[in-house]
Amino acid sequence: MHLTDDARGMRDDLVGLRRRLHRNPEVGVDLPRTQEQVLDALRGLPLEITTGSSTTSVTAVLRGQARSAPEPTTVLLRADMDALPVEEQTGADFAARNGAMHACGHDLHTTALIGAARLLSQHRDRLGGDVVLMFQPGEEGWNGAGKMIDEGVLDAAGRRADHAYGMHVFSNQVPSGLFVSKPGPMLSASHGLDVTVRGAGGHGSAPHSAKDPVVAAAEMITSLQTMVTRHFDIFDPVVITVGVLRAGSRRNVIPDTATFEATVRRFSAESEDRLDAAIRRVLHGVALAHGVEVDIDFHAEYPLTVNNPDEVAFSRQVIQEVLGEQRYHELDRPHSGSEDFSRVLGAVPGAFIGLGACMPGAEPATAPMNHSPRAQFSEHVLTDAAAVYAALAIERLAVATGASS
Repeated sequence: MHLTDDARGMRDDLVGLRRRLHRNPEVGVDLPRTQEQVLDALRGLPLEITTGSSTTSVTAVLRGQARSAPEPTTVLLRADMDALPVEEQTGADFAARNGAMHACGHDLHTTALIGAARLLSQHRDRLGGDVVLMFQPGEEGWNGAGKMIDEGVLDAAGRRADHAYGMHVFSNQVPSGLFVSKPGPMLSASHGLDVTVRGAGGHGSAPHSAKDPVVAAAEMITSLQTMVTRHFDIFDPVVITVGVLRAGSRRNVIPDTATFEATVRRFSAESEDRLDAAIRRVLHGVALAHGVEVDIDFHAEYPLTVNNPDEVAFSRQVIQEVLGEQRYHELDRPHSGSEDFSRVLGAVPGAFIGLGACMPGAEPATAPMNHSPRAQFSEHVLTDAAAVYAALAIERLAVATGASS
């Protein structure tokens, strides 16, 4: 099977599709134009296609023609489709102009999985099992994977998937064309922290006659940073970043309330309960010292993304066989981003794989990162990503049927 040659033969089509997706990004779980483009790109392939009811998801099942077992092995391949509410500043000819942007590369994921669907359809006679293609909306904080799981994506072939693989491109950090992964925790778990500090407003010239929530909130924010460095092991890190701070309307008015919002990341299950307790202890302590009240909403968002060690070893072998020894690198530590593919990996053994996609000539260390309005992704990786997606399914099913080369 010459997957890379077949994939390169569809390069122009894949680049065109990626640019159409990039030009028309949609945010959240309702992506009607994106869904339409995916369905159009899959039209004519021997797929059993269903769409979601709570989201505009697309699930496609490919039945292998070499199936012999009554309940054949099933491999799930996933790509996310949603964009971010970011105003694009790349200057690309196909840049989005609707206030949203594929700043995290999901347009490449979707395109690569469509390429894989075409490759797998071409080699359907070699498939000794089934492949589920999971086109998912709402990865960027909307729990799209959870919604698709609730609607049965893991059992779309008629039984629970046996193996699952996802992929993610990076516009910086990783050299272009290099696949990366690691066994065990691959990405952090994420939590949301929403805090409201309630004081008593007054005149800015007489803070002693008020209860200033702004000063209390400021101390809470700095105290949380100190708490992280003094209560958690640096080799099992915790990250707290405040991204939103709101208070007041005029510089000489002390407001009644101040609010802030933070994202919280952790890398082990053991730190979750300790983290909740430590955050509440610090915030209540600062509130008591300032004579104000505090409301705390600390809630889980995405679990740890944990790779199965055997699946990582298998993925490494496939990537190196398809593209060469030098095209895979094992990470020595997890990445601090979070992913709702973690929900799939919590139910099905599998692996999440990164792919460097920084632009030609760009330095990975300094190129704009994912989520930046200036983030750009090299289209040169599309064909290799499609070939790897397809090879993971083909080789995993070959192993299951004893036909592996």
